[in-house]
Order: sequence, then C-alpha cells, then structure tokens
Amino acid sequence: MIGLITTNMIIKNKKAILFGFLSTVTASFIFATSANADSNELKESSVNTSRLEAYLKFTKIVQIIEEQYVDDINTSDIINNALKGMLSNLDAHSSFMDKKETKELQVQTHGEFGGLGITVGMKDGALTVIAPLEGTPADRAGVKAGDIILKIDNQATIGMTIDKAVSIMRGKPNTPIVLTIVRKGESKPLKIKIIRDIIEIQSVYSKTIGDDILYLRITSFDQKVVDGMRKAIKKHKGIKGIIIDLRNNPGGLLNQAIGVVDMFVKKGAIVSQKGKIPEENLVYNATSEDTDTKTPLVVLVNGGSASASEIVSGSLQDHKRAVIVGKKTFGKGSVQVVMPINQDEALRLTIARYYLPSGRTIQAVGVTPDVEVSYGEIKKAEEGISIKEKDLQKHLESELEKVDGVHKDSKKDKKDKKIITEDDLYKDAQLKSGVDILKALMITNQI
Repeated sequence: MIGLITTNMIIKNKKAILFGFLSTVTASFIFATSANADSNELKESSVNTSRLEAYLKFTKIVQIIEEQYVDDINTSDIINNALKGMLSNLDAHSSFMDKKETKELQVQTHGEFGGLGITVGMKDGALTVIAPLEGTPADRAGVKAGDIILKIDNQATIGMTIDKAVSIMRGKPNTPIVLTIVRKGESKPLKIKIIRDIIEIQSVYSKTIGDDILYLRITSFDQKVVDGMRKAIKKHKGIKGIIIDLRNNPGGLLNQAIGVVDMFVKKGAIVSQKGKIPEENLVYNATSEDTDTKTPLVVLVNGGSASASEIVSGSLQDHKRAVIVGKKTFGKGSVQVVMPINQDEALRLTIARYYLPSGRTIQAVGVTPDVEVSYGEIKKAEEGISIKEKDLQKHLESELEKVDGVHKDSKKDKKDKKIITEDDLYKDAQLKSGVDILKALMITNQI
C-alpha cells in the first residue's frame, strides 16, 4: 500500500512537473515572441532615429555653409556639389549629372560629336585608359591601354570624375588637345597631342592565317558585332579554328556579348547580374539554335579588355569552350542605369554586378587567362639571304621595288591586309602563342 501510494504520488508529481514545464515553455515562448517584436520595433526605431539624425546633420551643415562660407553660394549649388561627392564616393561609375552633364550624355548617346576614341575608367583612384579604339585619333597618336592621364590640356585629373574628364576631352572636330600621361616603363610623363575627329568605328575585322584559321578582331561591342561575326564565318567555310581578338576592347552592348557566346555555347548560363532589387537579378542563358560547339576557339585578352569583353572571355572560359590567352583583363563588371531626377538632371547609379557562369565576379578582379603571355615581338634567328627556290622570284621583285620605288597596285595591298603572315605572327607574341595553341586544338579535334 505504501509502495502504491508512493508510485501514485510520483506519477502525480511527474504530471505536475510536466505541466509546470509546459507552462514555463509556453510563457517563455510568449515572452520571447513579445521580446522579439519589441526588439524589432526597437531596431526599426533606432534605424529611423539614426536616419533622421543624419538628415538633420546634413541640413545643419548646408545652413552653416550658406551663412558663414567666405563666398556667396546658393543652396542649389551646395546640394549639387554634395550629391556629386556622395555618388563619386560610392564607386567610379556612379555619378550625379547636372543640367550640362545630362545634355552632354544625350549628345554622346544620340548625337554626333568630336572625340579622341579612347575609353577611360578609374583604376586605383587614377584616370586610366582602358583602351584606344582602333583607327581613332588617340590610337594614331600612340595612346596605349594602361596609360594614366595626369592632365587634360592644363587641367589636372586628380579628383576629377570620369564624366568630367570625358566632357573635357570631347569637343569640335579638328580641334587639338594635349594629354599628359604616365606610362609604365617611361621615366617621365609624356605629352601627346591629339586632333579631335568624328569617331567612326568598324567593330569587326576578319583575316585569315594560313588556309584554315580565321582571325576575328572585335574592337568594341556595338550593335553589329554578332551579325558581322556570322557573316565572316559564313564567308570562310573551310576554317578549322577561330581566334577572337578582344585585346583593347573596352566593351559595349550586353546583348552583343551574350550573342557572341551564344554562337559557341549550346546551353547553360552565359552571364547573370545580381543587385539589391529582385527585378535586377537576371540570368541570361544560351540557346541551341545555330550553335557551333565543335570548332576550336582561342580568345586573346589584355589589360584593355573590359566589360562585355570580360563577359565573353570569362563565359567561354567557364564553359571550357575556348582557351584564353594574353594578360589579365581590366575588371569592369558592374551594371549602371541612368535615372532622370527631373527634366534637366539625372543620376547614373550602379544597380548590379555581373557574374560569370561559375559564380565568380568580374568587378575589380577581371579574367585571368588560361595561358599568360606578355605582348611583344618574338626574335627569329637570322637566316642570311638563304631563300627557297619558290620564294626567290617574289623576294627579288620585292627588293627591286625598294630600289626603283615601285609600289604594288592598290588591289594587291588591300588583299594582303586580309592575310596574317608568319612575319606578322612573330611581331605579336600573344597572337603567335594563340595560333600555336589553336593548331594543337585543331589536331586534337581531328583525332
């Protein structure tokens, strides 16, 4: 009996303990939920308070400047200067554009203007030439990718925004401008005089190397790139390998970069972009239509390859569809949009970053080639005047032309410009390496 009572008491006590435990847990949960709600409200209140304090601080500083700054300055100018500083400190590509700058952007986008033919960016805080566009005044004057622009005419570029620098360099055709540049390997700054001109660019050049290699040079990604490449490939039906030269290509239209990759990749992501707003999180996928997955590819890049060039080379690299040869690219992989603030002013804001199929970013990182090769000339061993019999007549004719001052007819010159010779290859170590790698891929492709 005693044992039974004890057992019953233990059972009752266990029930009481369990009830007490459940009550405690329930109370704790209610308390925790209430505490979390209170905590969230406190956090939100704290953020709102902090935001209000920041706005008040800004207003107070504007008022102090208006009242006590040595020169007269109106509120609108103070705010505009503050906005320019705020945007430029976000990143090198975001900016606030006042009435004048917004108008200049419209001219750049829709109108005709005189320029130099260079694309510039900010690298380590310095105004840097991403690349001179082929055949433009800057290219002819000797501006090179990687040059740091120290002065534009007499204006120092330290602290200058990209938009400001571009607006100064742009001007009426046939007017001169002097760039003071710092170049790696040079002991002192160089002064380069350039005459502005209307910028007209051919975006795709095609040449042949031997009988079975097609060389495609893309100078920039304008709206004709994909169409130009397709026409060139169709024209050269017997090719067994393709070299795509993206060196000193500063980028351009995203849809053209996607289109180029889509020509050689059958499925999967080509590039994606991710931002704070869900609508900006996009993935661009390859399609299977008219896709060449067999022809071996080599892509040439360097420090002047940026933006769309990096998307093409990086995506083809991730898909293991091409071998990338050259030097590390510039590292510009962000998305900007222009947002009108009112009728006269606008905001250029970075809203997303590009990501390659593997998930890696381009921004400030760039694309590292599979095979790194520096630009330069390859020295050939001198062979004296030893000439094969079949080349003797051609050689003697060439020597006679030098003596007599006789020039080849223009048609022959034009035809020769479509062919890359062995001598041309030895003058360009990156291209020579690319061709050697491509030939190995072509042999493997045939096995």
